[in-house]
Amino acid sequence: MNALQTDLYQLTMAAGYFSAGKHREVATFELFVRRLPYNRNYYLAAGLQQAVEYLLNLRFTADEIAWLRGLPQFANVAPEFFDYLAGLRFTGDVFGMREGTPVFPNEPILTVRAPLIEAQLVETYLLATIGFQTLIATKATRIVEAAAQASVVEFGTRRAHGPESGMLAARAAYIGGCIGSSNVEAGFRYGIPVYGTSAHSWVMSFASETESFRQLQQLLGEGTIYLIDSYDTLEGARKAIALGRPMAGVRLDSGNLFELSRGVRSILNEAGFHDVKIMATSDLNEYRILELTAAAAPIDLYGVGTDLATSADSPSLGAVYKLVELETDGVKRYTAKYSEEKHTRPGAKQVFRFRNRDLISCEWECPPGDEPVEALLRPVMVQGQLLEPLPDAYQARKTAQENIKRLPHALRSLYAPEEHPWRVEYSPELLALDARVKQSLRGAAR
Repeated sequence: MNALQTDLYQLTMAAGYFSAGKHREVATFELFVRRLPYNRNYYLAAGLQQAVEYLLNLRFTADEIAWLRGLPQFANVAPEFFDYLAGLRFTGDVFGMREGTPVFPNEPILTVRAPLIEAQLVETYLLATIGFQTLIATKATRIVEAAAQASVVEFGTRRAHGPESGMLAARAAYIGGCIGSSNVEAGFRYGIPVYGTSAHSWVMSFASETESFRQLQQLLGEGTIYLIDSYDTLEGARKAIALGRPMAGVRLDSGNLFELSRGVRSILNEAGFHDVKIMATSDLNEYRILELTAAAAPIDLYGVGTDLATSADSPSLGAVYKLVELETDGVKRYTAKYSEEKHTRPGAKQVFRFRNRDLISCEWECPPGDEPVEALLRPVMVQGQLLEPLPDAYQARKTAQENIKRLPHALRSLYAPEEHPWRVEYSPELLALDARVKQSLRGAAR
């Protein structure tokens, strides 16, 4: 895995840590999101698998180290630092929330405890892969919620911010509830069901629409879904019916989807094609789909592209990765940031989930009372080794479905309620630790 997939300042800090003799100190960082994105009432954790794969394979090649040596920023760095990079591997511990877990602001999704340089270098990649996939998985849950009984397929690779983003968006969308994706590589890598129909270019490449349909039927058989809006949508439906079975469905990609879906459904039903599904595409998002659902449009399947693969209405998550502890020669020092609007709390934490609230506590605390409770941060890696195989995308999707069903209905709304229905509290012990650290920092500043 390319260790250069990071920001320059991670490497300059690493060189500084090495020069100062701090590379043997053990640091604990937490990855979390400070506030909910636009109209989101929770976000869905995703990306842990890629984070772990990165950590397991972290290393610098000889060519990369040679290139770093030539940068002006490293002109004063001792040769021993580059020898250190040549042997660098991730040797730390990782605790994380399962993919498919609903998360709220300031709750750590991931905790990394490792020698300071190792823990620092991985910040950029972890933020990128977990932040992006969590963002898209959350968007997918909204679209699937709006679709109600209809299914949703992710169609966004062609509009994603690059092919790699498209593939990871497909994975995250599947975890968030989509039944599959058009992305073939995502199907190969992650076992995600793949779906596809045909383009308007297919229809237009033949002398007649009927001939294009006939050729598609011969190719796909029982899986045939005709794109019927190249010329006249209702007439396209009639031509598809005239060819007879096999036919799985028809796709609408333009026009008034409500009126057209009703017209097409009527044509199909009158011909006895009650089982043939109607798929709708055309720049869809959760709000348009909610309108169609509320109007009882007879649409069985939605293909959603741009809005899903880019989370267009809220295109960034704002995840952060903050130092909360530093251990030097067996002595632990708790760290926190107290700048305005960017306050962090010291010490490694655990998140306990009760029936209707969460409690963020110090990692050593036990949950209070005798209510049913779940500890959300689980050990994933110890001393650089994976403890057990991670759940695959299908299992993560199942986890997400089970967790989302348990959320209050108000949290599953597409709109933010005036009063958030899920309480996130801090334990008294964590608040006391925060107060002590803040007081000690004030004393040190005098």
